[in-house]
Amino acid sequence: MNSLDSMLQRNKDFAAQQSAAGTLMPSLPRALPSVKAIIIGCADMRVDPAYLLGIKLGEAVVIRNIGGRITPGLLEQLGLLGRIGEVAGEIPGGGGEFHVIVLQHTDCGITRLARDPAMLAHYFQIPEGELNKKAITDPYAAVTADVAVLRAIPALPRAWLISGLVYDVATGLVDLVVPPASIRAA
Repeated sequence: MNSLDSMLQRNKDFAAQQSAAGTLMPSLPRALPSVKAIIIGCADMRVDPAYLLGIKLGEAVVIRNIGGRITPGLLEQLGLLGRIGEVAGEIPGGGGEFHVIVLQHTDCGITRLARDPAMLAHYFQIPEGELNKKAITDPYAAVTADVAVLRAIPALPRAWLISGLVYDVATGLVDLVVPPASIRAA
């Protein structure tokens, strides 16, 4: 049995368990996350945000990319998610608290690209001279910088909470780097 065959079998087991428990996902618009959060995390297979934060299926939106970074592509995804909510008649956070969580981690592969400024500048769509603002080699400074980027976006609802976390791959613990606060002051 190859890897795909194994995953497909796991899916059959998953579907059977979910169906038996009556927990298959409902269709939109009732499929809003119960935790009311968007978690932005890294694509690193060691750092699945849902797994390490105990998020169950359907509880939160999880977006993953290289480094768990705020990039123009990620901002476009957030805009599309907002539009999906509008079309479905459900605005995330419209009926209460909504939280955006930026989660990065130690020993991230993106740090190994620090010697390739052209590639990183392209990824962030910025001039190479501005890469120092992205704190590529320091996840604590990087998560702080990325939270600041999100706070500067006027289209994000002012009432949303935002925070920044760093997962330590050596200890398995998450450090609160940027405490939860409104994206922008009233």
